[in-house]
Amino acid sequence: MPEFTPVIEKDEIHRQISRIAKIISTDYKGRELVLIGVLKGAFIFLADLVRQLTLEKVMVDFLQASSYGADTVSSENIRLKKDIDVDIFGKDVLVVDDIVDTGLTMVHLVSHLERFSPSSIKVCTMIDKSERRKAAVHVDYACSTVKKGFLVGYGLDYAEYYRNMPGIYHLKL
Repeated sequence: MPEFTPVIEKDEIHRQISRIAKIISTDYKGRELVLIGVLKGAFIFLADLVRQLTLEKVMVDFLQASSYGADTVSSENIRLKKDIDVDIFGKDVLVVDDIVDTGLTMVHLVSHLERFSPSSIKVCTMIDKSERRKAAVHVDYACSTVKKGFLVGYGLDYAEYYRNMPGIYHLKL
């Protein structure tokens, strides 16, 4: 039976999202911003974040990458399963993910998006976790930093389960 240890309660998650949304809204004031959510994990975080932004012109799109499968460690084999649909040429892009862990997926995605010649690309994550960081990735906006452990809840999953939990928890199998 899996064990769940609370790491971040849902009220704290929402406080952190509000804080980050204010910073992003200030940084992009008067500009058009394209938020690109990384499926599947970022969908809950992105939905809450976009509703907190005070920007006038925001577009939302998604891409999907996979590197974990049904394991608790990255396979390091990044597969792009869904690409973006909107034109990001000359636009400011904010890649929104649930967690930056090894950094390999984010580096791969940023490199992929650079080929579309956006004006800028920045990274926003709910959780910045450097325990297993293997690639140099700059996280521009992070709601929380967690040092270690396998996390689930609030979009984060283990083998597609536990995304629906309202907080973020360490999972022990």
